Amino acid sequence: MALIEAFLDALWLERGASEHTLTAYRRDLEAWAARLAEGGGELLAPDAALLSAWIEERRNTGYRLRSNARLLSSLRGFYRWALAEGRIAHDPLVEVRLPRVRPNLPDTLEEDEVERLLAAPDVTTDLGLRDRAMLEVLYGCGLRVSELVGLTTDSVNLRQGVVRVRGKGDKDRLVPLGEEAVHWLSRYLRTSRGALMNDVSRPALFPGRGDNGMTRQTFWHRIKAHARTAGITRPLSPHTLRHAFATHLLNHGANLRVVQLLLGHSDLSTTQIYTHVAQARLEALHADHHPRG
Repeated sequence: MALIEAFLDALWLERGASEHTLTAYRRDLEAWAARLAEGGGELLAPDAALLSAWIEERRNTGYRLRSNARLLSSLRGFYRWALAEGRIAHDPLVEVRLPRVRPNLPDTLEEDEVERLLAAPDVTTDLGLRDRAMLEVLYGCGLRVSELVGLTTDSVNLRQGVVRVRGKGDKDRLVPLGEEAVHWLSRYLRTSRGALMNDVSRPALFPGRGDNGMTRQTFWHRIKAHARTAGITRPLSPHTLRHAFATHLLNHGANLRVVQLLLGHSDLSTTQIYTHVAQARLEALHADHHPRG
């Protein structure tokens, strides 16, 4: 439908939405348009009561609360755009309430666990030194794994201590490296990168096989292997060190908007999940150590 595509184009141009996000919005809007059409309704003149009934029907057929909340968020975004474009006179969903969803707190690590993980690679080997540098940059900068493995040699400026990161929506951001990341990255570049490559003129900062950048899957396997060496048994995800980066910054008093900029989040609400993690950690500390806990 042309109207939906016009909205998605605006979403991509104005917010740099990823292909995954655009696909989710398209799926939600097309499903809503089809449901409206069943009763002779139109996308720009929906019945809010029908939406509430549809949400309830979805809930009864097994859709989770979070899925329905995402659906409503997609529809609200569309109608706010339509209102701003003058295609409708008022937002038809203004009275429809989003279901309350308890946030899924991301997996993270305590600071001592991070230290053990960072120290796990055998830095007397070229592969171990590469992995140590990757882990230090990943945690020190709060990068996504895809951002880390996509780094090139011209992405880093060791003299200034910053890295240029290409994030979601092809948006670039500059992130401080920190002293430890600079130290290990310098050591790796000086002694090991050349030993791991046949052609050092290739751009990959962290090569895998064939002088190309390491894949996300390969690095994820490396993280899990080093976690076993470090004696870490809790569940990990590819973003565990990114979550730890954000949580530890907030625990030490960092401003939420600063963390948002460092993570490359376009929306502050995405970053706010880490305030829940920090609060949960404080509550656990209080319960464990306070005499009245």
